[in-house]
Amino acid sequence: MSSITVVGSINMDIVAMTDKYPSHGETVFGNSMVLFSGGKGANQATACAKLGKKVYLIGAIGEDAFGAELTKRLVQNRVDTTLIKIVPNVPTGSALITVDSSAENTMLVIKGANDSLTAEDILERIRTIEDSKVLLIQMEIPVEAVIQAMKAAKRKGMFVILDPAPAEGIVLEALQYADIITPNLQETYTLTGIKADSEESAIKAAEHFHLHFGMKKSIIKMGGSGLVLYDEGKTLFIPPLKVKAIDTVGAGDSFAGALACAIADGKTLEEAAKFAVIVSGIKVTRKGAQDGIPTLEEVKQYCKENGITTG
Repeated sequence: MSSITVVGSINMDIVAMTDKYPSHGETVFGNSMVLFSGGKGANQATACAKLGKKVYLIGAIGEDAFGAELTKRLVQNRVDTTLIKIVPNVPTGSALITVDSSAENTMLVIKGANDSLTAEDILERIRTIEDSKVLLIQMEIPVEAVIQAMKAAKRKGMFVILDPAPAEGIVLEALQYADIITPNLQETYTLTGIKADSEESAIKAAEHFHLHFGMKKSIIKMGGSGLVLYDEGKTLFIPPLKVKAIDTVGAGDSFAGALACAIADGKTLEEAAKFAVIVSGIKVTRKGAQDGIPTLEEVKQYCKENGITTG
């Protein structure tokens, strides 16, 4: 069975639930606080594993309690953790997350050990992988590591999916090594200056990626408004799954993981995108960036109960 390689961040998410965000300088009482496994790399790797794929995760953690707990949870979810770098005297990455009554979230990310992942670390680890069809990567680790991973993956003939998140971490050089880019509203605006909040404007953004950056394939995600798939000039609008969201943390990561799984299975981009919409739609009805990701059996059951064809 072919595998997927994920390169990215590993964090402990400290999630606070509240009715409303505090204004600057204001103190409000929250409803609850919980620790969840997080980090875009770990989330996406977990999504791939829960959806039945063999997945390698390349990232870095500290030699501390958070790092040990995160590794334990990854192993429980059947993620291959043998390529994770353990960094002494540096704390594991963490994210302070506030989720309000509308299920929207804000994050303050402390990179910690994630910032210790080097280009040399990537090269040393990725050369040992021979069975991966897809590389899934984001921008929460040092740029040098991102570029090295993408270059190495291209040399191995892997299909490279770039989730250009977070927006402030985006570097244009990475675009030239990606086979497809999957930005959300904020990331699309950062890269193109286009507010992609409608099908028409999302198509314009996708055309901008093609014309100015040479990106022939892209998926412009519009949150609860669906997405636009752009494939070498052809466009397709895919509506969102109609659900009641309670936690959007990790929704984009579950989408990315599902997309990678479907592409590894040889699905078309249209089939892959529709499958990813279903997986991420189910995820937002559950709490936790990783705990909320559905298994493949749960996705199949949901589709059966709701008369949905995955392709």
